[in-house]
Amino acid sequence: MRILMFTWEFPPLIAGGLGMACYGMVKSLLKLGVEVDLAIPTREEVYFPLRKPEDVDLLPVEFIDKEVEADFFSQKLKSLDERMEFIGVTEHPETYMDPEEMQEYMHYFEKSEYKNSSGEEQVWDVLGASLIGEEDIFVKVQEFTLRAEKYTKLLNFDLIHAHDWLCYSAGMIARKLSGKSLAVHIHATEFDRSGGGGDERIHRIELTGMTYADYVMAVSRYTAEMIISRYRIDTGKIRIVHNAYSVKESADEKRERFFDGMTILFLGRITIQKGPEYFLEVAKRVLRKHPEARFIMAGSGDMARKMIHRAAAMKLGHRFLFTGFLNRAGVDRILQASDIYIMPSISEPFGIAPLEAMAYAVTAIISKQSGVSEVIQNAYKVDFWQIDEMTRRICWLIEHPEKCRAMGIAGMKEVQQILWDEAAEKIEKVYKECLETCH
Repeated sequence: MRILMFTWEFPPLIAGGLGMACYGMVKSLLKLGVEVDLAIPTREEVYFPLRKPEDVDLLPVEFIDKEVEADFFSQKLKSLDERMEFIGVTEHPETYMDPEEMQEYMHYFEKSEYKNSSGEEQVWDVLGASLIGEEDIFVKVQEFTLRAEKYTKLLNFDLIHAHDWLCYSAGMIARKLSGKSLAVHIHATEFDRSGGGGDERIHRIELTGMTYADYVMAVSRYTAEMIISRYRIDTGKIRIVHNAYSVKESADEKRERFFDGMTILFLGRITIQKGPEYFLEVAKRVLRKHPEARFIMAGSGDMARKMIHRAAAMKLGHRFLFTGFLNRAGVDRILQASDIYIMPSISEPFGIAPLEAMAYAVTAIISKQSGVSEVIQNAYKVDFWQIDEMTRRICWLIEHPEKCRAMGIAGMKEVQQILWDEAAEKIEKVYKECLETCH
């Protein structure tokens, strides 16, 4: 079985949890003998033919333009970083559309293959109108959508797997042109990301993609209920596949401290969805009772500046630190230095970060409004607005370090059992359902 997979992130291209989720699931799918042709946003028109588990780290590459491919191999680039730089893989995907390509996109969905009497015409009208926009992210998605046609005509595959709204249009193009089945993965909805309303264009793309798909994979029951209630997606084609975590050999229970007092960590995008304001409030209250504690907010996002100003106004000083965006090595180091991890997310479809923290024996306090709360037991679960409860819990852990340590170690052992192999088997089952029942 061979899958054409569209995703916006894959290591070393990582902006959030999607990249590591795709890495884990693809590696485990390859163990099962499922082959993957992987497409991600790149400058050069390439795809990655993944055939064995080690390919997720090696990333063998194929070029659509063979002249560029000859130039690539003539340079004898040795390291993965050098090869990815040539291809144009960055942590923040750039757009490479020229004016002629932009004009082509504007008329793309007017092609005859999207105008038929099957009742699908409205789908393409809605999708085309929703993808219009000059914002950088929309231009990048437009470019990825155009490229999907080339992948579809060039490659031989059995079905299509597209991750989140950024890739839904590419998946839909591939399904339309190939006649092959489409499974879409919903890792987060616009309702989750925005904390409420959000961008109406993205809502329409999510609705169109999930409606047009043959199957929809949701990362939790929480997410499945969200797409049923908000988007009215047919329950018969929804399958729940919880995320997992790829445990690193370097993850263990040893602490490499930055400070003498306990370290409490927020790790993730600093956006309204993740509840950074609640973390600040908790820090203010805990520090009144335990000034020796230290709080760290690791990550970047549109609320980062606001949080920095608020922390200053609260006079938290050197007891509350901001790291900015961290690469993989930085994340590993800060997890090894932390005692308690808090995820006060307002809406979290799953949440990989708690599993990362628990893998390092860090005691986790997580929002009940999350998918990850469905699969772990050795963590404290609270409603995101329960600031007083989080404060009491942290103070108790500071005052009982042996209990905090025991909880962390229990969590580490639990996470070691939450592996991608089981999730990959569920995904493979969805693939087989697609092949047996669709088209």
